[in-house]
Amino acid sequence: MMKSFINVDPDSHFPIQNLPYGVFQPLSGGKPRVGVAIGEYVLDLSVIESAGFFKEVGIEEDGIFSQPTLNKFMGLGSKVWKMVREEVQRLLKEDEPTLRDHTALRKEAIISLNDVELLLPAQIGDYTDFYASREHATNVGTMFRGKENALMPNWTHLPVGYHGRASSVVISGTDVHRPKGQMKPAGEGSPIFGPSKQLDIELEMGWFIGPGNEQGKPVAIADAEDQIFGLVLVNDWSARDIQAWEYQPLGPFLAKSFATSVSPWVIPLDALEPFRVEGPKQDPTPLPYLQKEGASSFDINLEVYLKGKRMEKAQKIVSTNFSYLYWSMAQQISHHTVAGCNLRPGDLHASGTISGPVKEQRGSLLELTWRGTDPIQLETGEQRVWIEDEDVLTITGWCQGDGYRIGFGEVTGRILPALDS
Repeated sequence: MMKSFINVDPDSHFPIQNLPYGVFQPLSGGKPRVGVAIGEYVLDLSVIESAGFFKEVGIEEDGIFSQPTLNKFMGLGSKVWKMVREEVQRLLKEDEPTLRDHTALRKEAIISLNDVELLLPAQIGDYTDFYASREHATNVGTMFRGKENALMPNWTHLPVGYHGRASSVVISGTDVHRPKGQMKPAGEGSPIFGPSKQLDIELEMGWFIGPGNEQGKPVAIADAEDQIFGLVLVNDWSARDIQAWEYQPLGPFLAKSFATSVSPWVIPLDALEPFRVEGPKQDPTPLPYLQKEGASSFDINLEVYLKGKRMEKAQKIVSTNFSYLYWSMAQQISHHTVAGCNLRPGDLHASGTISGPVKEQRGSLLELTWRGTDPIQLETGEQRVWIEDEDVLTITGWCQGDGYRIGFGEVTGRILPALDS
């Protein structure tokens, strides 16, 4: 098994087999720049670039890794990403002396994660949220329309999606204030205004787009994965009571636009290749532009933890898997562009809530509590139907290899009371 000269715990999310990209800023000062996580450290790629190690990998412009976002690197495409990843992996191998034995370079380039601030990895121009889990869509549809009409007629024919709000995507660890809006309580003749009483999470995964496509030129499904720079964890916070009143006929608006949290490390698609699996069987067979040869999903374990202000430790409330998604990332990208929409470097796509076939695999409180009728029992004796103020929600995920993990770190957020003004 490949190992790094940097000691990495077997349970670490960031072994040499992973090497996720992120943007960081040293706590001691200095500008944001691009790095790679390795164990409990970050490798400063701006230092490695300045030392000349990326001259032969197709990067013609200087300072790609001295940028405050990954957008320029994302735009270079999958061939360059692959060569950069191979070079970084070579430099970090335990039997490679180039960086290992260069004391001055190693001291400058390798920084403890405790000594950096992790930043939003990309400047997100557009954010698209899908609705790709059949189990989630069925659960929600059953609650609101009944079992016989759970799925809308189009759901098994195309990946349903909507355009989210890119400006309110925030990095893990950012506090989120409870949103306000209009709600119409059951039995009331008119709506009321105030803080949401039905605040929820949505366990999702997201992927950042690489070079993108020209307007009017769709991305063929065979080429769609070449657009995926890498994956992150996503918590798409949702105000269910605001959404229930506003969503007809155009869908979510204020209920989703107040905040979406993402994890800081972007895991390359190449790191996930050993964990590629078949997704669910699709029936009916999709139209030709959505048909792809080979396995298109990944075996990624996903968990959600909740910690209330009276709890000493977080409690796991969800355990599911990315492979339950009905519509693949490639299908979502192909459908997104088939009418001529152009994607751009740094665009964020998210899967929609990921749920599985059994209760503990449901990726939202809406489903876990079945719209409030079956509260979650916490170890403190408390119950949860919806998220309360001061609750901290954490999503984590990983692929389990033989003696190593390809992890995503975590995305976490704390809910604060609604602002007075």
